[in-house]
Amino acid sequence: MSSKIQFGTKIGLIAATVGSAIGLGNVWRFPAETQANGGAAFLLLYIVCVLCLGIPVMLAEFSLGRGGRSDAVGVFRKLSPGKPWWLVGAVAVLASYLIACYYMVVAGWTLEYLWHSVAGGLYEAVDTASGESLRSAFDVKMDHYVCDDVNPLIFTVLMIVVNAGVLLGGVQKGIEKLSNILMPLLFVILLAICYVTLTLPDAGEGVRYFLEPDFGRITPRVVVNALGQAFFSLSLGMGILITYASYYPADTNLTRTSVIVSLLSLLVAVLMGLIIFPAVKSFGLDNESLEGATLVFVTLPEVFAQLPWPRLWSSLFFLLLFVAALTSTVSITEVTVAMLEDRLGMRRRTAVLTAMAPLLLLSSLCSLSFGSLSSAKLFGLTIFNLLDTFTTDILLPVGSIAVCIYMGWFAPKGLLADELSNHGSRRSRWTAPVLFIIRYLAPVMIGLILVFNYM
Repeated sequence: MSSKIQFGTKIGLIAATVGSAIGLGNVWRFPAETQANGGAAFLLLYIVCVLCLGIPVMLAEFSLGRGGRSDAVGVFRKLSPGKPWWLVGAVAVLASYLIACYYMVVAGWTLEYLWHSVAGGLYEAVDTASGESLRSAFDVKMDHYVCDDVNPLIFTVLMIVVNAGVLLGGVQKGIEKLSNILMPLLFVILLAICYVTLTLPDAGEGVRYFLEPDFGRITPRVVVNALGQAFFSLSLGMGILITYASYYPADTNLTRTSVIVSLLSLLVAVLMGLIIFPAVKSFGLDNESLEGATLVFVTLPEVFAQLPWPRLWSSLFFLLLFVAALTSTVSITEVTVAMLEDRLGMRRRTAVLTAMAPLLLLSSLCSLSFGSLSSAKLFGLTIFNLLDTFTTDILLPVGSIAVCIYMGWFAPKGLLADELSNHGSRRSRWTAPVLFIIRYLAPVMIGLILVFNYM
């Protein structure tokens, strides 16, 4: 499909791919995982997993996407016609769409908190609070902004509409243009907030916890969790990187691109650690759980409330979170849009509307699972948690293993070497080590994630 539209610039290509990788997994999942798994020891393992396993699997997905020049299903049909490998792509499309169903809800929360931070509603009735009453005030805010039926639903729908608007702009005028604006903004905000938290009293203790490893904390479970975080934060197994790579020009250096994207993703995670741990240590909150939504919607607003100009820092932080959420939801949904365009021959507008319309219902059900539908459970899980568990614990690991097996053993001979060397136009010393990793190491390590998820 040589006429397939491509990213217009190398900077736009990098920005879009970085935007697809940097999401809420870097911003709130990483600090929570770091605290739960021993601090700096987990950080070190996470970095090793990204560099030694994440990059090779990313290169496998890049090679598939650019080599097949189609959507996540179409690349397998084109490269291995008449064989059932297209099911691997179908798993990736299913995973990405189910993730979009609940990710739109979380993205809606970030938009709602951004709105209330700017308008001042987030800090109403908490200006004179302190200690336990301050935390209780933000607990009440979270109940209202997350667990209420009406407000979260409105902001979820708004996020779906915003995503549709970006996707209707297409690859260059929508995705690439958005990424070129928002990615630099994200890093500027990160650096600004990081500077503030590093100047807080006792910030050094938080930095030491984050950066000085205690190797005695390393266990098999910590290793597996670090690997899982690496794959989640790089958006592997979702079909995103396959889809985006199909938009790469033929002269794109895939190895360099994978290294840049991975290092920038790591940088965001490290900067978030340098924001979170000094801040919570400075205000005596380091013994509290930093798990997910509580960290973002209770603990950090509690920190901002004790700083000068709390509305400013809260607004900047939730703008950062909104940027990460928007670039992620756009990339996740693009997987389905590309599939509808390439497989069913839909025009861009029709494909976008077809992909987004069911989300209005499915994401609404996920949103209501924190409110009036909280008692509706399957296997003991709410609708939101069921989709999260099914995709993260099953579909993503299974899809990643299948991609590794295909690229390692069943893809057309020389595909990986051709793509990494741009069909011989540049030297690549990475083919042999990458092939070894995706053949032998990566499937085993990802399999451990599956096993440990049920232990």
